[in-house]
Amino acid sequence: MAPCRLLRAGWGPQRPCGSRLAAALCAAVVALALARAPAADATSASLLGINYGRVGSNLPPPQSVLPLLEGLGIGRVRVYDADPAVLRAFARTGVELVVGVPDECLAAVADPGGAAQWLKESIVPFLRDTKIAVLTVGNEVLTGGNSSALSRVLLPAMQSLHGAVAALGLDKQITITTAHNLGVLGTSYPPSAGAFRKDLLPYLCPILDYHARTGSPFLVNAYPYFAYSDDPKGVQLDYALLEPGFAGVQDPNSRLHYPNLLVAQVDAVYHAIAEANTAASRVVEVRVSETGWPSAGAANETGATPRNAARYNSNAMRLVAEGRGTPLKPGVPLRAYVFALFNENLKPGLASERYYGLFKPDGTPAYDLSFKLPRDNSTFGYGGGGSGNANGSSGYFNGGGNSGGYYDISAAVRDPPVIASGGAALALENVGRSGGDHHPSTRRRLTYSARGI
Repeated sequence: MAPCRLLRAGWGPQRPCGSRLAAALCAAVVALALARAPAADATSASLLGINYGRVGSNLPPPQSVLPLLEGLGIGRVRVYDADPAVLRAFARTGVELVVGVPDECLAAVADPGGAAQWLKESIVPFLRDTKIAVLTVGNEVLTGGNSSALSRVLLPAMQSLHGAVAALGLDKQITITTAHNLGVLGTSYPPSAGAFRKDLLPYLCPILDYHARTGSPFLVNAYPYFAYSDDPKGVQLDYALLEPGFAGVQDPNSRLHYPNLLVAQVDAVYHAIAEANTAASRVVEVRVSETGWPSAGAANETGATPRNAARYNSNAMRLVAEGRGTPLKPGVPLRAYVFALFNENLKPGLASERYYGLFKPDGTPAYDLSFKLPRDNSTFGYGGGGSGNANGSSGYFNGGGNSGGYYDISAAVRDPPVIASGGAALALENVGRSGGDHHPSTRRRLTYSARGI
């Protein structure tokens, strides 16, 4: 794990904008730079995004991912740190970025001075040309391996960064939040009984207050794959794969009908928020910051196949593209980021951790998707500036241009969905996997199943 950039730079307690006059001048400089910025392309109309992790020794350079995104029609990307080369690669493309503040920086940015300096060094220099919309403070902090040390600084770090963004007049442009593992739930079945772990309430309740006050979303990393992998006899595969032809299950308390496991997991989080903080539940939106399905794994990792990965990710993309909400929140369109863009050969943990990518490192598809966003959803090729990276061949992948792969997706042949006879098992699996670049995978399993519903 690399140290925080602030620590490498020798950050100390001094504040970069120590006086009110200096702070005003800082804000003025940022405002001037933004005012001179060229008109950016409109971000994709779709609410679908993709996670771009880089834990690999054989991954292509950042500018080479742009044709792949164009072929997918995806204009929202989540990255796990503020690597300058990555931020520059997305300049003038119109792609909307979610940028991670690494776990190792939390202690530094929890101090207002450290937050201001991190923002000044890592984000502000790129705002003129790169569309940065969200900063995620850490990843799965409350349930990760360093939770005992980092949990107490998570909210202060979020607050300090929000304050630093507001001081520069950017709080309407950049949202500050964090992404949680579904292991924050202590109860998740049925969705109407969703509740947070009691030991995490001292952290989560004030975080929910923060979200309500700032209008920022509550992010969760949700993986139906783990429910099926852990209990393939009790969890219907088509339910976990989000197959539209599956009959679904009914919540015995709310009587709401759940067509797939992903929306059931999201609604369990909504119910947990309501149980913990009624006021916040009226205004806080839940968004899926990671979801995906591995295309390979060890022999005991049931369901990790190319066919299942293609079905899950195609269905997840279709689900988000339809613009519908969950059964509990039908008027709030579901937002989700697929994990991940590439297979990453240095990811720690289970073998499947290294096979979540839609693409292999050479830019060829790991499998064929049966769905992609309509072409008019893409941010690419819509006037307004550009770095020259968004269209045509990057020169890295064999063939380049629109020669194949996701540039001209051929729909995968899909078998008709098998509808289970008898009762369906609804399992909400709170399994956490790290999509981040900065800490190993962690799992917290809490399986709840109801048979014969």
